[in-house]
Amino acid sequence: MSSLLAAASTGYQLRVYQDNAVKRARMYLTDRRFTGRHGVIVAPTGSGKSLIIAAIATALDAPCIVFQPSREILAQNAEKLRGYGYAPEIFSASLNRKRIGAITLATIGSVVKHAAQFQAFRYVLIDECHLVNAKQGMYRQFLDGLQHARILGLTATPYRLASNALGSQLRFLTRTRPRVFQDVVQYTNLAPLFRAGFLAPIAYHREPLLDQAQLRLNSTGADYDNQAVQQHFAEIGFAARLRARVEQLLAEGHRNVLVFTRFTDEARALAQAIPGAAVVTADTPDHERAGILQGFRDGRIRVVTNVGVLTVGFDYPELTTVVLARPTMSLALYYQMVGRVLRPHPSKPTAHVVDLVDLVTRFGRIEDLHMQPGGPKGDQWVIVSNGVPLTNVYFGPPRGPATFRNAQEAPCTPSRS
Repeated sequence: MSSLLAAASTGYQLRVYQDNAVKRARMYLTDRRFTGRHGVIVAPTGSGKSLIIAAIATALDAPCIVFQPSREILAQNAEKLRGYGYAPEIFSASLNRKRIGAITLATIGSVVKHAAQFQAFRYVLIDECHLVNAKQGMYRQFLDGLQHARILGLTATPYRLASNALGSQLRFLTRTRPRVFQDVVQYTNLAPLFRAGFLAPIAYHREPLLDQAQLRLNSTGADYDNQAVQQHFAEIGFAARLRARVEQLLAEGHRNVLVFTRFTDEARALAQAIPGAAVVTADTPDHERAGILQGFRDGRIRVVTNVGVLTVGFDYPELTTVVLARPTMSLALYYQMVGRVLRPHPSKPTAHVVDLVDLVTRFGRIEDLHMQPGGPKGDQWVIVSNGVPLTNVYFGPPRGPATFRNAQEAPCTPSRS
């Protein structure tokens, strides 16, 4: 079934870039010239990655397993797929369901010891594929048991942290050693999505409270040292100033505010200081977390603080405001935090990003992040911001076989959706 027919059967018309991704994925996965090679599709937050995955799986001519990074995201995307008209099976121990079908959604922890049951599967799709450790781990163990399978990953952040004697750098997934993914099959940049109205326009409020010179790097050189951050926070009274800014946002009429902090104690203290606020941490029980997020969505809770647990897979289009109170040198974390507010909604003419830790200065606006080919053969992909490379460069202070080199960026022409 073609991608267009697959979409038509659901009553959902694929956008141009979505249809382009599906067509190129099918071509790549079924072309014998690329046997033994695995590819990546770069799909930004808010671009409809779950629909792209569904359409790819439906367009293929053999069973397909689709990996999700967590049971929460699996359940969320299974509901989305059913809404689109697809009927996936679920293989997840934590969801008490282990069924295999033509399209099977799974978490790696549930299937890693059951690779034999998936020997007939010719295709593997991996959502959030930047989480795959090419050296070791459950993904490596499972994929080694399916040597014949063709693998395609999808992610909005196609890079992983690497360190050596020279320091740390973000390396594009196709440039890690060892690596799982060799080829970029299709990519979509953010700027065209904003121009087409597929993402909410952002108002940036840059209000840096930190003195970057007071922060030192940790032993890996990949991020700031926690003790140095805590000491500087105490010196400048960061907690009180953060609380005052959040209270000001509420007084100004912001309907909901999601705050990203660096430390759990900091998140809890902020939630306790603001009436009606709540905190979500990695230790929050599932039922309590679900209740907090439902209260956030229906307006009973106006402020939620967290330490990175709501960076991936938290879909709330009505979210108007994120507060960046977590200093970091991680481009992926910055992107994921801002990504929570990108989705458009009729009640949200403008999304607000309140940056208290100078991340916009370091990485640039999300709209200006741009993926482009590099190197003499055009296959050394990089992420740049206003012409400055952010990947494949060492961190510092701010300032033979067939090769799939013809990856395309599809035009983002507005269409019905």
